[in-house]
Amino acid sequence: MTSKPFRFFDNRLKYLTYVNTTNEKWRISERITQELTHIQPSPPALRVFDAGMGDATVLSNTMRSMHRMHPNTPFFLAGKEISLEDLRLSLDKLPDRLVEHPASVVAMTNMFYSEAPWLHPNNPKVAEQLVWKTIVLEGDTSIGFQEQLRNLEPFLVENWQVRSSKKTGNPLYVTPTVLIIYRKDHSFLLNNVIPRPGERYAEYDLALASQPWRARTDPVQKARSVLAPLARSLAPGGRLVTVQSSGNDAGEEIVNAIWPQIDLFPVTRYDLVAALRIELGNDAANFDMSIPSDADALLSYRMHTLPEEIGPSIGTSTLSAAWNAATYVAQIDDKLLEETLDGSRHFNVTADVLQKYGDLWFNDEVFVVSRSR
Repeated sequence: MTSKPFRFFDNRLKYLTYVNTTNEKWRISERITQELTHIQPSPPALRVFDAGMGDATVLSNTMRSMHRMHPNTPFFLAGKEISLEDLRLSLDKLPDRLVEHPASVVAMTNMFYSEAPWLHPNNPKVAEQLVWKTIVLEGDTSIGFQEQLRNLEPFLVENWQVRSSKKTGNPLYVTPTVLIIYRKDHSFLLNNVIPRPGERYAEYDLALASQPWRARTDPVQKARSVLAPLARSLAPGGRLVTVQSSGNDAGEEIVNAIWPQIDLFPVTRYDLVAALRIELGNDAANFDMSIPSDADALLSYRMHTLPEEIGPSIGTSTLSAAWNAATYVAQIDDKLLEETLDGSRHFNVTADVLQKYGDLWFNDEVFVVSRSR
């Protein structure tokens, strides 16, 4: 019997614990807000693509910033998410956003990075199986929208199924699916914003790629599968914001103390931009791929702790949350993690690092690819 290929995002408990015990999502949202100041949307809408919504914290915060800057501009927001659990969390955040900014069209899909921005499968045979569902929300209250979206559960369970790749273990969609959501009372205004099956229109003003890959995947593969399609989906003047873990932080110190032989974050932004230039070929001349310095690229975030939680004696819950965050960011697979359960060395190492710094902090690096106007 062969073991299942590793997928670091399989364990929902690890993911949700990490998301709710660190402020990474909020820090990324703040960084993306800076990029909005460089965007000049053109009719009929300000268009944003989120290449991996997760629980939609980043996207919903981005929508708040968009509304503050462009309160009267129609929005088109598309998101790729293959996880049914994350899709549910994303839909829960949507009603409030549609109340604050009613002139919004939201599209959600489970397709690949090379397909999702265009809301259409690349393979003609697969395209014949495309499921396209449009939800026109009645009323104008968040509770009313929430009730209508919760009625989608049977549809989501049937059409958001996944299978695992035999080669990589990565999730693959069973049925290509697109879900379109907007308010009925704004359908006239949004007529030219609402996508229709087969249009294959991207032209995004902003694309977000936050932690879209396994850290130790070859940069050539990352450029081919993720970065190049997203760059090509940009409108003139559009910006692709990429965020990935970069290490050299307290979290990496914890993990390296247990597994010093693993190079946790071998692919830097320099490697990714170099690979993207090659992948784009002649089209690279149409993009600004300037690589920022550490002062501009590095984004630090922390685990939520109270001052009294870290002292001579640290509680088990704090140690567990810190160990989970460090190993989640480092993408340590379950087999290696199980080897630590028989002893307490991992907790001792975690406690030492927490006491050394007074908290637990991590580094991401951010870089932007923009399309020429």
